[in-house]
Amino acid sequence: MTTVVAETASGTPALPLLTVLAETIAAARTAHRDDLVGRLEQLAARVRDPRRRIMVAGLGNQGKSQFVNALLNLEACPVGDDATTTVPVLLQHGPHPLAELVLAGPAGTEADGRRIELPLTEIHTVTPHSPHGHVLRLDIHAPNPLLADGIVLVDTPALGGHGNPGATAVLTMAPTADAVLVLSDASTELTEPEVDLLARLRQLCPVVALVLSKIDLYPHWRQVLEADQNHLQRNGLEVPILPVSALLRTHAMRLRDEQLGRESGFGALFDFLREQVVTRDQLETRRAAALDISSAAEHVALALGSELVALRDPERGAAAIRELRTAKSQAEELHRRTAAWQQTLGDGITDLAGDIDHDLRDRLRAIGRTAEDWIDDNDPARLWEQMADWLTATVDTAVGDNLLWTHARAMHLGERVAQHFVEFGAVDLPNVHSGPESGGSRVESVSLVDLEPDLGLGHKLLVGMRGSYGGMVMVGLASTVAGLALINPVSLGAGVLLGGKAFRDDKRERLARRRAEAKTAVRRYLDDVSFEAGKESRDRLHRVHRVLRDHFTGIADRSLRSINDSLQAAQDAAGVETARRNERCAELEHQLRIVAELRRRAGVMLPG
Repeated sequence: MTTVVAETASGTPALPLLTVLAETIAAARTAHRDDLVGRLEQLAARVRDPRRRIMVAGLGNQGKSQFVNALLNLEACPVGDDATTTVPVLLQHGPHPLAELVLAGPAGTEADGRRIELPLTEIHTVTPHSPHGHVLRLDIHAPNPLLADGIVLVDTPALGGHGNPGATAVLTMAPTADAVLVLSDASTELTEPEVDLLARLRQLCPVVALVLSKIDLYPHWRQVLEADQNHLQRNGLEVPILPVSALLRTHAMRLRDEQLGRESGFGALFDFLREQVVTRDQLETRRAAALDISSAAEHVALALGSELVALRDPERGAAAIRELRTAKSQAEELHRRTAAWQQTLGDGITDLAGDIDHDLRDRLRAIGRTAEDWIDDNDPARLWEQMADWLTATVDTAVGDNLLWTHARAMHLGERVAQHFVEFGAVDLPNVHSGPESGGSRVESVSLVDLEPDLGLGHKLLVGMRGSYGGMVMVGLASTVAGLALINPVSLGAGVLLGGKAFRDDKRERLARRRAEAKTAVRRYLDDVSFEAGKESRDRLHRVHRVLRDHFTGIADRSLRSINDSLQAAQDAAGVETARRNERCAELEHQLRIVAELRRRAGVMLPG
């Protein structure tokens, strides 16, 4: 794993970031600022163990699992026409190969669920529904150089197709990913669902790339590459395209052939990951560390400087105490106004929950009306499979659009709350979706029930014969009065007419019954989707609420404590004996020099 190193303005290497953080933690601990120590220690842990999550998504039969195996040079995911990824597979480093099923608990989340160890030979048999419960994802630990460097790969289920609702799970996990690789093979150019998926992911994840797979199978892949670039340009999507061949990569690693390795395209892929994921993450980590170091140094320097002024010049110390009391009053006023920003946050979450629920229900109601109109115009028994595919795909689109709207509204709410903290200058917003996602969506576990099959030819003949029998006997008995036999041309004709009428009436009744059953099935499916999606939206909003509340509460608490400590230090300085003043001044000057150096290093690490 690489060590993040700060640089001076001239570009020469400075102290490693962990060293600067350690010195800042020591300064905060000397100042008895446990609140700053805890925040800085969390940041140091992130620097020591950066986890960069890379998701792999795409439609079915695009070679996702084979791509993941080639990327890791490890047979981790099942590959084959009859083997497909049905649940998200999370691959991370571990000292020994290990596979675990992550099950959903009673509340449908990972927090209250269980983990069950699974033999590696059985990972291809994993489905969302197991005898132990609903499977959220499959965790695979393996000793691997790429994984050991902090990369975490997520192989997602195929999107689209019968039985695979679509992108709900991918969109749910995308905000927590550092990069998303969307696979599309070189057989054909991009389809509309793939372009739509790329556009959605671009709104949720900072780094998205299109991987053009299987270039070894299709000699015309360069024409497909050009067509894909035109599609992305027309849709205003700045997404890089990386042509690769997992098969050539596998052969190159097995034969240790550098030429095959270059032709596989994985070199450009690794360059992309290094520049756009690893380097970008290091820059973001360095920026966050610089801001936190600078903020902590300012908090510590406020108390030290106030005490030093009071020790050196009692008159200036008295004036500083008056200024600090004024600042304390302002800070206390901010705390009294805590109810204001918390009310903004609480009301915003409440309004957002209502709007999201209404938006989802409105989308599903529109889909339900369209489905019922289609059922009224068609025989659902004959086209039920096509109906199921359309319904699941349309519902998946609606749930995905609802999730994107939730993300945008949550970011806007964070900006509104931040307006209450303008007294502290610019306030960085936290990642409102930084909490770990479970790795799946229970919406995709909802399925549309099948209709009962239409009656066979034998039953239809029986209905016609039963209807014709009564008519034939009735007319035949009446014709015996005229001396005709019971079965005669007239009675036979009446039997045919009445049998045909009975068959048509029965056909209409069965069609009406099938339509009613189909509408009931659609309503039940939409109701189940609304129930599961509503629960996930509420859980997501609760996480957003907690992240924003904790973030802004920390800002207010740290600022008030800094002012309180500064005021107390300045007041205590007035009672220090003369013999102790010089010694204490020397200590404070030494600590202030350390803090000033930390602030200088933090300023150097910030871009611009």
